[in-house]
Amino acid sequence: MDAKISETYGHKVRVRACGLCWQGDRLLLVNHQMLREGDFWAPPGGGVEVGESLEEALKREYREETGLFVDAPRFRFGCEFIQPPLHAIELFFEVTQTGGELKAGHDPELQLIAAVKFMTPDEIQRLPAGALHGIFRLARTPDDLRQLSGFYRI
Repeated sequence: MDAKISETYGHKVRVRACGLCWQGDRLLLVNHQMLREGDFWAPPGGGVEVGESLEEALKREYREETGLFVDAPRFRFGCEFIQPPLHAIELFFEVTQTGGELKAGHDPELQLIAAVKFMTPDEIQRLPAGALHGIFRLARTPDDLRQLSGFYRI
């Protein structure tokens, strides 16, 4: 793991709000260049700040990372990721785009965002497992992902 990632995100429990935004069967993903580790595609989302609601955090993260405005988050499922020094609790919501223009945004802590794209199931399945968020080990198709509910350890 890169020292910058460990220093910025490690040694604490992070609560993250993440959003699933669909265009038909295509899912919006953000490619984070994980410094030495390479590509990492994941749904947009990020850390909740003190005093910020999950919905506020989700909307802010979408604007920062993708340039899109989203609304009507509906809770879908939760995940816990533990790989010391990283520990994250991620809450996933289904969101609807209400405005904005899709573009690779920025990360205020570390600039890791390389691309944003609505990806087809085939495009997602062609990516190496290590380049995908852990939820894709639980659900490899849009239908599988739409059916997830509950809480998972990934």
